[in-house]
Amino acid sequence: MIYVIATIELKPGTREAFLAEFNKNVRNVRAEKGCLEYGPTVDVKTDIQAQIPLRENVVTIMEKWESLQALRAHLGAPHMAMYRERVKDYVAGTTLQILEPK
Repeated sequence: MIYVIATIELKPGTREAFLAEFNKNVRNVRAEKGCLEYGPTVDVKTDIQAQIPLRENVVTIMEKWESLQALRAHLGAPHMAMYRERVKDYVAGTTLQILEPK
């Protein structure tokens, strides 16, 4: 099993439009073979001192996959290509952390 933390940096003022498009694709991704968990999150304001500053233009996608092969298949899925085309004007950058439990 692997975990993925995908950090999507958005152009200012586009987060709600991005989330609307993203959520249209969630059902497709969750139906993929090997997908155990997949969904968008945003920073929450708290009084916890160790928390990083709030990021108004970031959406973090929390994912869990059965295997690296399942993740690779996901990245190449046709619905992901269509999703990337629909959100390209909102996205300033993307980073992935791919992790395994120990």
